Amino acid sequence: MTTATRDLAGLTDRIAEIAPGLRVETGPGATGPYAYDASNYRVPPRAVVFPRTADDVVAVLRACREAGVPVTARGGGTSMAGNAVGPGVVLDFSRYMNRILDIDEEARTARVEAGVVLDALRSATALHGLDFGPDPSSHSRCTLGGMIGNDACGNRSVRDGRTGGHVVALEIVTADGVRAVADHTGLHPVDPADGALVARLEADLKQLVGENLALLRTELGRIPRQVSGYQLHHLLPENGFDMARALVGTEGTCAVVTAATVRLVATAQASTLLTLGYEDVVEAAEDVPEILRWAPSAVEGMDEAIVATMRARRGADSVTGLPEGRAWLYVELEGDDQAAVNARAAELLEVLAAQGRMTGGRVVESPAERRSLWRVREDGAGLAARLVDGGESWPGWEDAAVAPENLAAYLRDFRKLLASHELTGVLYGHFGAGCVHVRIDFDPATETGRTVMRRFLTEAAALVVEHGGTLSGEHGDGRARSELLQVMYSHRMIAAFAAFKKVFDPEGLLNPGVIVAPAPLDADLALRELPLLETSFGFPHDEDGFAGAVRRCVGVGRCRSDAGGVMCPSYRATGEENDSTRGRARMLQEMVRGEAIEDGWRSTEVKDALDLCLSCKACSSDCPVGVDMATYKAEFLHQHYKGRLRPRSHFSLGWLPRTSALAGYVARPVNALLRGPLGKLLARAGGVTTKRRIPAFASRRALRKTLRTAKAAEPAKAVLFVDSFTRAFRPEIAGAAGRVLADAGVPCTPQDGLCCGLTWVSTGQLNTARKIMARTVAALDNGDDRPIIVAEPSCAAALKRDVPELLGTEAARRVADRVHTFTGALTDLADEDWSPPPLPENVVLQTHCHEYATFKGRRPADLLRRLGVRGVDEAEGCCGLAGNFGFEAQHYDTSIAVADLALKPRLDRLDGRPVIADGFSCATQIDHLAGDQDIRALHLAELLDPAADQPGETT
Repeated sequence: MTTATRDLAGLTDRIAEIAPGLRVETGPGATGPYAYDASNYRVPPRAVVFPRTADDVVAVLRACREAGVPVTARGGGTSMAGNAVGPGVVLDFSRYMNRILDIDEEARTARVEAGVVLDALRSATALHGLDFGPDPSSHSRCTLGGMIGNDACGNRSVRDGRTGGHVVALEIVTADGVRAVADHTGLHPVDPADGALVARLEADLKQLVGENLALLRTELGRIPRQVSGYQLHHLLPENGFDMARALVGTEGTCAVVTAATVRLVATAQASTLLTLGYEDVVEAAEDVPEILRWAPSAVEGMDEAIVATMRARRGADSVTGLPEGRAWLYVELEGDDQAAVNARAAELLEVLAAQGRMTGGRVVESPAERRSLWRVREDGAGLAARLVDGGESWPGWEDAAVAPENLAAYLRDFRKLLASHELTGVLYGHFGAGCVHVRIDFDPATETGRTVMRRFLTEAAALVVEHGGTLSGEHGDGRARSELLQVMYSHRMIAAFAAFKKVFDPEGLLNPGVIVAPAPLDADLALRELPLLETSFGFPHDEDGFAGAVRRCVGVGRCRSDAGGVMCPSYRATGEENDSTRGRARMLQEMVRGEAIEDGWRSTEVKDALDLCLSCKACSSDCPVGVDMATYKAEFLHQHYKGRLRPRSHFSLGWLPRTSALAGYVARPVNALLRGPLGKLLARAGGVTTKRRIPAFASRRALRKTLRTAKAAEPAKAVLFVDSFTRAFRPEIAGAAGRVLADAGVPCTPQDGLCCGLTWVSTGQLNTARKIMARTVAALDNGDDRPIIVAEPSCAAALKRDVPELLGTEAARRVADRVHTFTGALTDLADEDWSPPPLPENVVLQTHCHEYATFKGRRPADLLRRLGVRGVDEAEGCCGLAGNFGFEAQHYDTSIAVADLALKPRLDRLDGRPVIADGFSCATQIDHLAGDQDIRALHLAELLDPAADQPGETT
């Protein structure tokens, strides 16, 4: 046992002694994801602790002080400046200390624990007509504790300012384990026995302020977004010795915040959004002073690179409502009367048009369009990280701010500075507050690139100070900019900051290296040059292959959202960082790096992190940087099990297309066997759960019969690909699909006997998958350029994406270009005058995750609405079965937990509405959840079948 290991064991033993039952995790499998946040840095912690109460925090801080071990508090881990990583113990507040303790509607306040996610608070306060004002773009996963640590602002900071302006009181624990409350009048002990300690601390602070009155009055609080350093001016006599405001923005370096009482604001009664186009961001910034005269609630800016990337990743219709231009402003106006707000918007447009800078402007009236536009802006950090051309960009200078009236001049000079260093920046941010977020194409992996980065950051700091600005406007200084505080502040102010921290944390154990005694800005950078790994997938969109692919994750953490989109079902079910897309990507980055995880593809820690990934592919669409964890998992499993015994389910489920084809010849006896006692024995032997009924195999005779009905009488315009699931379990879908397509003017010829290889991909048997795919491509790429229509969405997605990426041939790409889902075929290929049979007014819909992720802009919900279904209640999220995942015995409980998030609640309140689910997995899960209630999911083809007397009847 090494000394470090022995010391760590002593620390964990001491924590267990004074806080029995407190969850403490050590080892690379648990701590790996916590070595990163959303910044450029990697600082592996020795342990991660998950407190449930303030007393747990006291215990950890006391134990760490005894051992001399640093402590870093962490919320959602979305810090872009390196504020949420540290070398000692990381306290993860998001896992358990995430309770809303009280909402006082009359006082308009809420008391929350530090780990409460902002959207959770906003959802709770909305029931009272109230809101928490500051709204960072990471609102779906950032925590109140993190917002307090950084003094976060957000999109509507023009109206609501910084978090500090909304804090009433902070409940803190000091470095020596004393609990206190900081409010607008000072510090107060929670335990009267600590009164003398708190009084001495307060006296030391007052002495510090008294010795630096002129300094605090002249150097701090100059512009609205001056977040850099400590906000000591709030301790001035004229500000009432406001300890709560002074501790906001200290980034966990002075005390650990466990809870807060925050002030709420009334929800706006009326609002409208204007989108304004410009030739460039400088022109847009020139109009900001005039816009601010109209008292907007938000003035947000972004350039064309972000919009182009969004459209490339999620489809052209993912961004609508923008006027012509290469840069845009969003301007939101609010008020009590919608007509008055609309009138102000129209008048503002006229005034701006007269200014002559706009290329166009419009009022966005559609709520759906507004949501779409705000999502583009909110995903800015991720979208800018990996652009449509494959280029990468990084934070580091992503948070500078100036007075809004100086913004245009600053941006003009800033772009000159970028050009002088031959760098490119993607610009976006809170233009109404003068705060500019920019990601820059630094090269932090090489010594030369790091030298350029350091030189640029030093000059950028001098530039923003020259324009009267601040290094940080809401993200905090962290490891990225703390070293540069000496450029912005006098030596006396730097000394005052150090003295302030020393009063609270004399031994320097709280988040060391940040603000005071800063770490070098180019120390502990995560990126470095790595060797190329030999892989089966080509990863054509990533310059460094697999290493470049997993490097896509930059930590913005959208996968930790509880709502919106589909990503990440396993995280939503378990709440564990390691079960998020980000956590898994970070573990893969650790594997590629080869330090903490030394056994590469053989790593059990990485295998465990990937275990609960459902391979739903939602991250490939929902993740702003396009992480595709399903593909990474397939590659890892392929490499991990090379020359080793695989799990039994990889054979029983991975080879299902082959075994099901054989079962079709003797379907009746096989089905009888599987439904008897022997069936459960076979399931156990194959690693399959016995809690599910194995779907019945269809006979070859039924298949032949249905294929005859699917074949068009007239010349075929398309190929109907009969996939393995349709062939084996529900051939009637092929018949219905053929009839619907013929009725819609797209007669098809069925193509049977081929397979997309999906089950071999999802179980990581890529050599076999490649052989299956090559055979399929050879059969389909025969000079025929007709569309290929696939009724099973997962197989369509495999042909569209997995086949070309695994085979890497022109033939595979030609086949992929022809592939349509059933929904896509009716959207793109059907006759314009086609109308379906009468449809129900309302349906419940479960969209297959692979269809959602792969076929952008071709969603079943949109088609159903266009065909006349008024109410489409879509279960937003994964069904939980996810191919082989939910059939594997060890994954059954997680599968059901995922279904409970969105699908099961809708099945519980069907009220006679039909359920539509094109995916075989989705339909099987629905049958498992509600089959005993005589509820059966319909494929869209069955709903639209012209030969059915009622929706779902088959011929």
